[in-house]
Amino acid sequence: MEDAEKGSQQHPDSIPEVGEDAATSVAPSPPPPAMTEEERQELQEELVKVEDEIQTLSQVLAAKEKQLADIKRKLGITPLNEFKQNISKTWQEVTGSTAYRRTSETLSQAGLKATAAFSNVGSAISKKLEDVRNAPTFKSFEEKVETLKTKMSPSASNTPSNPEDQNSDTPTTTESLLTQPEDSPTPETPMN
Repeated sequence: MEDAEKGSQQHPDSIPEVGEDAATSVAPSPPPPAMTEEERQELQEELVKVEDEIQTLSQVLAAKEKQLADIKRKLGITPLNEFKQNISKTWQEVTGSTAYRRTSETLSQAGLKATAAFSNVGSAISKKLEDVRNAPTFKSFEEKVETLKTKMSPSASNTPSNPEDQNSDTPTTTESLLTQPEDSPTPETPMN
């Protein structure tokens, strides 16, 4: 039973919350037995002195920050101007860095390679289109279109002088123009 009581005294039921100050969750420890009352008094005085110095330094810092703000205001330096200057300075530092230069060079080389690749693709497409245009099938199609065009737009020698006489001859229809004469060339190879 005594063991159970010792265990509960070593592990108190209250567990400090997250963020709770450790000094408030631990009971104050008694001063070390080797410290005399005189030493304790000296430490107390030193503690008060350090706290006073901290207070003084905080006041001096606040006064200096106010003085800084007044000087900036008189010079016309606004927070926005400061921000712009900081951005500019940071940008110069970034662009001057080795990593930025390497990245810039790599992207430049990649751009040149991409331009060359697109140029090669364009040349290949142009060549392929030229090959298609020179193919016998395309030539045959081109001739048929040219023949149709010639038949659709009669020349001055074939056109009758009187518009009424134009309808008296055999009528020309799209169907008759599209019919292929027996002696016209036929497609020899299919297009790819």
